[in-house]
Amino acid sequence: MNQTTFAARTSRLPIIISQFCVASVLISRSPCHRFGASAFSFPTSSKRSITTPPFTTLLQSHHLSRRSTLYAKERENLGLDAEEIAIEQNTYEDRPIHQVNGSNEEITENEKTPGSLLQSIFLGIEPTPDILAITAIYFVEGALGLARLAQTFLLKEELHLGPAELSAITGLLVLPWTVKPLYGFLSDGFPLLGYRRRSYLILAGFVGFASYALLAWGMGGTEGESSKSMMLTVTIVLLMLSSGSIAFSDVVADGIVVQKTREANERGDDPAIAGGLQSLCWGSAAVGGLISAYFSGSLLETMSPRQVFGIASFLPLLVAGMSLLIEEVPVERKAASGSSTTNGSALAHFIESESMASIKHQISSLWASLSQPSIFKPVLFIFLWQATPTSEGAMLYFLTNDIGFGPEFLGRVRLVTAASSLFGVWLYQKLLRRVAIKNVLLWTSIISVPLGLTQLLLISHYNRELGIPDAAFVFGDDVVLSILGELAFLPTLVLAARLCPAGVEAVLFATLMSIYNGASTVGTELGAGLTKLLGVTETDFSNLALLTIICNLSSLLPLIFIGWLDGVGDESQEDMENNNDDQQTTTT
Repeated sequence: MNQTTFAARTSRLPIIISQFCVASVLISRSPCHRFGASAFSFPTSSKRSITTPPFTTLLQSHHLSRRSTLYAKERENLGLDAEEIAIEQNTYEDRPIHQVNGSNEEITENEKTPGSLLQSIFLGIEPTPDILAITAIYFVEGALGLARLAQTFLLKEELHLGPAELSAITGLLVLPWTVKPLYGFLSDGFPLLGYRRRSYLILAGFVGFASYALLAWGMGGTEGESSKSMMLTVTIVLLMLSSGSIAFSDVVADGIVVQKTREANERGDDPAIAGGLQSLCWGSAAVGGLISAYFSGSLLETMSPRQVFGIASFLPLLVAGMSLLIEEVPVERKAASGSSTTNGSALAHFIESESMASIKHQISSLWASLSQPSIFKPVLFIFLWQATPTSEGAMLYFLTNDIGFGPEFLGRVRLVTAASSLFGVWLYQKLLRRVAIKNVLLWTSIISVPLGLTQLLLISHYNRELGIPDAAFVFGDDVVLSILGELAFLPTLVLAARLCPAGVEAVLFATLMSIYNGASTVGTELGAGLTKLLGVTETDFSNLALLTIICNLSSLLPLIFIGWLDGVGDESQEDMENNNDDQQTTTT
């Protein structure tokens, strides 16, 4: 194996690590899978709500592969043999990555030993206050999954919503994640109190704290039939505010990571920096998500949903507090004459400023990219693929009201399913990364139908006649569907990274995710409509089997348009990485 190939393959480690982290992060935020109505898919939305880091991580992995190839090529041009290249490469990659914080100093062995454990935990990146703040923010984003089941049981038990109403409301709660580009434009273009990042994180933290605290305090919980509509309205508003605060902090934190990665690349630092920083951040979120998975259910066995909200309310405050440690130079807007603008004329000066010109340029470039058939056709296909209806809300009521599962059991299911999804990531990397994306989506969609229909055994209680306990069936069914869902979902991330042309990567990433999240909302609302139409309620599950059949078979309909993936979908993840390597080598 030549050194160029070795470097290219070594550079793929960040994407593998990040995909493992991303799987559990997505579970903690929107743990619903596309296939079937699994027991694990109750908390927030149908299918998945997609967040920025998967796309950013995938795109960054391509840059890492290119830079590692150039690294090896430069050493070969200097006349170093293979062994010398390997030694220098290993020495270069084993150093703690101080370059993230702007320092290129190499750590001696004596300096490295005392903190070796800490450096291992932080993937070789020096745990400065700045880095600790960023990782804490991502940890909180994952740990806020603690309130997922509390949210569901608040709507179900205290507000007495039926399956259709619960599904409709949980779809609405995804809406703040459908306007993520707006958050990016707002934080980049309108500094708050002189800061683009820190002040918005503090604001998001306090909004999240206030919304959860008001839910814990009982806002919207007044007794009386006449006040039920007001109770529901206030609860929805508070839940949407909490969802929006997480989405906003997610965008701002992503911007900080991207900025640090760009600065490291501009300095010509070790290409492992970007992947290491991405993996560190999303590893922190993954840990938070996995920890909260089980406790989100077990706490509800001894506490009310509002008491769980009270515990969760302190997590956004951690975001606000840790954001003070983030290094950021204050921004001062200047008028054309060079003097500071007044509050009354700030907006007028901003409209003529470079920031506004940059935003206008990004919007025009974004539209030019999305209007290309090679981009909007694959995006439209994924939208249709994500927007098929689900029976998850109805299935939740069946599991709790008919079979009798409690919150603690559902928390255990979340934990097991999270681990299964991570196994799905590993399986994809081992078996499917060399398979064309279009083929992966085609066959996982087809295979999902008979597997999803196995839930009919549970609905009819025929599993008991087969000697399979309900709990064992649910665990086994969810494990299989979780793995399959991961195998189908990861190619969409690779496809999204492949679609983004140079120059508009970040804004197109955010836009694609907003479109995908919008599709998830559409699927949830369609499922809610079908649930209502078929008369499935909290006590009547006679048509649940029909609902399950319709939702599973409808997942095949988008395959009619799979031809829209011709070209870009004919490549595998490995093909895309190799093509990037070849293009970069050709240009040098």
